[in-house]
Amino acid sequence: MAIKVFISSVQSEFSSERKKLFDYIREDALLGGFFEPYIFEETPAMGVSPSHAYLSEVRNCDIYIGLYGLRYGYEDENGISPTEREFDLATQCNKLRLIFITTPDPTKKRHPKQQALITKAEQSVIRRCFSNYDELQDAVYSALVRFLIEKNYIRKTSFDDAICHGATLENIDSSKIAHFVMLAKAYRGFPIPMSAGVESILRHLGLLSQGGALTNAAVLLFGKNPQDFFPSATVKCAHFYGPTICKPIPSHHIFSGSVFEVIDKAVDFVMSRIDNYVGTREHSVVVPVKAEIPREAVTEAIVNAVVHRDYTSNASVQVMVFSDRVEVWNPGQLPYGLSPDRLLGPHYSVPYNQKIAYGTYLAGYIEQMGTGTTDIVDKCLDWGLREPFFAQEECFKVTLWRNEEEEAGLLYGAESVEDLYYAWNKKQKQIKREQANKDKTTNKQSKQSKQTVHAKQDAVVAYCSQPRSSVEIMQHIGVTRQTRTVNLYIGTLIEQGRLRALIPGKPNSPKQRYIAVSAETER
Repeated sequence: MAIKVFISSVQSEFSSERKKLFDYIREDALLGGFFEPYIFEETPAMGVSPSHAYLSEVRNCDIYIGLYGLRYGYEDENGISPTEREFDLATQCNKLRLIFITTPDPTKKRHPKQQALITKAEQSVIRRCFSNYDELQDAVYSALVRFLIEKNYIRKTSFDDAICHGATLENIDSSKIAHFVMLAKAYRGFPIPMSAGVESILRHLGLLSQGGALTNAAVLLFGKNPQDFFPSATVKCAHFYGPTICKPIPSHHIFSGSVFEVIDKAVDFVMSRIDNYVGTREHSVVVPVKAEIPREAVTEAIVNAVVHRDYTSNASVQVMVFSDRVEVWNPGQLPYGLSPDRLLGPHYSVPYNQKIAYGTYLAGYIEQMGTGTTDIVDKCLDWGLREPFFAQEECFKVTLWRNEEEEAGLLYGAESVEDLYYAWNKKQKQIKREQANKDKTTNKQSKQSKQTVHAKQDAVVAYCSQPRSSVEIMQHIGVTRQTRTVNLYIGTLIEQGRLRALIPGKPNSPKQRYIAVSAETER
């Protein structure tokens, strides 16, 4: 049975484009074999009203295509156009909606009601922009072919499972695989030891073809120089003084390397450029540091972008630090049926690159339950920040807010870079004063005897016969997880050589685990 496609627009504005698109879908060698397009102009004479006819076609269609321009069109007695009626009915009937919008022209204005319709559509569906018919045709073709692939009407090998032509085992870095095996064993009980050899490990992970050729995922995860094969598999990071993209740009880096390396480098870039409270060594040799945005949320946003991006695109993942927010741009698209607003709650997991996602899962970078975006939201809200924002445009965007609205307003009000620096420094001094007073109060209320502390430290060492997270350790000894207590019961033991971090130098990593040195010696 043909897949019915309803093409909706203001007829007078897109009369030529509607007819061309209708003919193109019917006559294309691939699309014509699957899709049956509909436009009102092709409807034969019938004994029913036009409104009844086109709404009936919307109910019967499988895919709704909306072409939105400047005009709103004819309005009925309630002031609603046929185009908006069609969109609302398609929404009500849970049809797949593909929206294509003319590129904004600064010399022309959209009808206010048309702009309102576009805004309404953008809140629930993915949209594309076009400036001429050729761009519209290409965008519609890509969207419909993607629908066929995702619905298994046609099959093709996924990008990460395809053979990486020209790559051999000489292009694989064995040290990267060794580090992966260590993490995968600690986090997921990975059963294959490094002694089994590089080829055996790659085959176990499904990263070799039946003929033994390396897949794209193998090179991206463990390649010596993945960018030799995939130049756009980088993460571009930039830091701006204000809330917009403008010069001067104080810091700009393009990070290359394996999937794991570009993730770690990008996360470190962000964490080193947002506000961080740095405490004192009053209670421990380890200096307490609290970031403005939780590291876990930053990591999750960047991991999602790198893992789920479209690697066939010439664009790179972009990470931008502004005065009021951090934005992560991913050259990829949400799966059909999954909209940005649904990411705020429980949703199914559909990894764009399954082999890459599985590798990062084993290494403890992600979960496989569709919890990534909800974790980002929960972490930021728990931190006292505004709810993160997700948007699907030409690329997928995640926005993490740095400041409360009134604090952002202080920065927005700066009229120059000097004013911006003044406002920022003033806020930092205020934060440090508040934190210092809080530390003094905490110190007075939480003194413990040396005997009690030593007993709990011994309990930590005994408990860490297996890799444990800081949360697990604090829960085990019945202590609230705070910077001070983590330093006292973990940092001190590390300094004494009784405890070891599995990921050195990254105490705030969500993947960090600790193990007793005595346990390693026994093994």
